[in-house]
Amino acid sequence: MFSKKAWIACGLALGGIALILGCVERSSTAVTSLPSTATAPPVASASAKAANSEEHGHKAGIHGGIMISLGRDSYHAEAVFEKGGVLRLYTLGKEESRVIDVEKQTLKGFVKAEGESMAEQFTLASEPQEGDAEGQTSQFVGTLPKGLWGLNLEVTVPNILISGERFRLGFKSTPEEHDQGMPNKVADDDERQLYLTPGGKYTEADIKANGAVTATNKFKGLKSSHDMFPKLGDKICPVTKTKANPQFTWIVGGKPYEFCCPPCVDEFVKTAKATPDEIKQPADYVKRQ
Repeated sequence: MFSKKAWIACGLALGGIALILGCVERSSTAVTSLPSTATAPPVASASAKAANSEEHGHKAGIHGGIMISLGRDSYHAEAVFEKGGVLRLYTLGKEESRVIDVEKQTLKGFVKAEGESMAEQFTLASEPQEGDAEGQTSQFVGTLPKGLWGLNLEVTVPNILISGERFRLGFKSTPEEHDQGMPNKVADDDERQLYLTPGGKYTEADIKANGAVTATNKFKGLKSSHDMFPKLGDKICPVTKTKANPQFTWIVGGKPYEFCCPPCVDEFVKTAKATPDEIKQPADYVKRQ
């Protein structure tokens, strides 16, 4: 239905921290420690994650880090890279907004530069936050080997204990290419023509309702955060079928449509003007299966 132009990711990095995909698997046995020069356990590729709903990344967390799913979304973790090689790991519940306490423990991690085969070992120590129960923690903090600071990294934590269950997690500090992709932004010279002239289902009334501005101007300062795995009942972007963000709403045909990012608004308005019969009702853009 939409343009077949080359697709690229259009999400913005938050605070210089790239969005990354996490992979987590449940384990019922202890994990054998690896020496500091060992090959780190592999982090699943983006295509493998897409094929397995248990291994996927989420939108950026409240601290600007990345959300990692544990055990079919039974739990989550947020990994945050900071200056000076500091890595923080927050433990969260099934609902990503709920902080949970887990058993105090020292986590052993393995980190390597992306594409390298040899990993170095580091530790993440329990650092309880205010409100954590006695003997428990919701935060782990560690320092990465200095020679790896600022590089694109792959991190593996083979063993974290949560409510008596063991989990393994891995993640990267660089974004993955998504098969679904995102459209290119319309060139500046063409953007005003696209948004400020009517055509097809896109009317003068729509232009006025949207503030007589382009998507770039209306959404200036807002950051895109793509959730590639919408749940049943979630509104979805009409272009990419990722989870829609109400911050990126545009009026077309007198009705509000929600998108994942501004370039998708470009694509939708182009379709509304060129092939208006392809535009569905807003209620039709919902995850149903």
